[in-house]
Amino acid sequence: MRYLPFTAVVATLVGTAALAAQTSTTDTSWTTLQSAFRSYVSADSIVGATLLTARDGRQLQRANIGMGDRALAQPITDATIYHWGSITKTLTAVAIMQLRDRGKLSLDDRITRYLPELRRIHNAYGSMDDITLRMLLSHSAGTRNGTWPYGDGSAWQPFEPTSWEQLVAMMPYQQTLFAPGSQYGYSNPAFVYLARVMEQVTGDPWIHYIQKNIWTPLGLTRSYVNATPYHLAADRSNNYNVQRDSATMGLRVVANGRNFDPGVTIPNGGWNAPVDDILAWGAFLTNATNGDARKQKTFDTILSRASLDDMWRAVVPLDKAKPSDGAMGLSFFLYTRGSERIVGHTGSQAGFRAFLWLNPRTSRVVIAAYNTSSEPTLPGADQAQRALNDAVFRYLGKAP
Repeated sequence: MRYLPFTAVVATLVGTAALAAQTSTTDTSWTTLQSAFRSYVSADSIVGATLLTARDGRQLQRANIGMGDRALAQPITDATIYHWGSITKTLTAVAIMQLRDRGKLSLDDRITRYLPELRRIHNAYGSMDDITLRMLLSHSAGTRNGTWPYGDGSAWQPFEPTSWEQLVAMMPYQQTLFAPGSQYGYSNPAFVYLARVMEQVTGDPWIHYIQKNIWTPLGLTRSYVNATPYHLAADRSNNYNVQRDSATMGLRVVANGRNFDPGVTIPNGGWNAPVDDILAWGAFLTNATNGDARKQKTFDTILSRASLDDMWRAVVPLDKAKPSDGAMGLSFFLYTRGSERIVGHTGSQAGFRAFLWLNPRTSRVVIAAYNTSSEPTLPGADQAQRALNDAVFRYLGKAP
């Protein structure tokens, strides 16, 4: 599996939610948020990063830090293109909701209606026929976390499975991890399955559907998957891993190269784009039309506010023992900050990491992207990340 462990990300956020509920601080300023961001970037040896805040679809502040490519001495700029990892899942989920609203499918449809191949997976808790599209959208189906369980990182192995047939071939050697629908368990393959449903229902490959039904109407002209188009190549950030040398125990930063092939995992983690395209996505999610009737019509055509609200209703708690510490909706993570609802997603693949958090009521959005992941836990990095997450939640939870 080439993703950072998502359970670690969620654990950090759950801890942040608890911290946010306990803290007495009321500092919600950009100065504090940016300071926390810069402290984390430094603590985790991140080569390049961007932080952006917005309200009503308009940028408020932005901080570009460090380098997009160290060897070429290219700094991070407003045009820098990052990889957004699992934030891609929000595209797939909105697409499924579009098809629901257009009468093409039901969220209570069994996944085996579309993908009978999944019956090959061992389910000690019942039948694979019990798994619905809703369960897959809410990470409550019991399917495994990673798509590629058999690799050991050797150079000759694919970055991720390159075809659907490879996933199907692995199914007889997999099992459900819990009774479908009974709890939360993050699953990347779940969104590959949902993408296959999209393709069967519409006849369009995932990328064609997303391009036609989301990116084009929203004007996301610099969003793409897989290899970078030539005209955008100069803006593509490299990505890096911080590793500890086994002999000297010193740290080294290793460049992974600008492009990599997410293979069959594109629908759950393949989105490449500059921050401004993610800002436009956040503007849609927060209905930031600013009174523009044409834009409102476009947003409503993509997906109605009522359907987005459906996606932002809790389906399962992230931790059954602590149900107040966050929940999973339909692909979106849900938290509270005081009386405010915070909605969003994080992403990580290769050396890239990112988050998109928003407050639907106030139309505030916070976006961050990093081009570096650290394999060892660096001194102070966890504490700095928690401080940053708390600052983000406080910023989003403040009054309009």
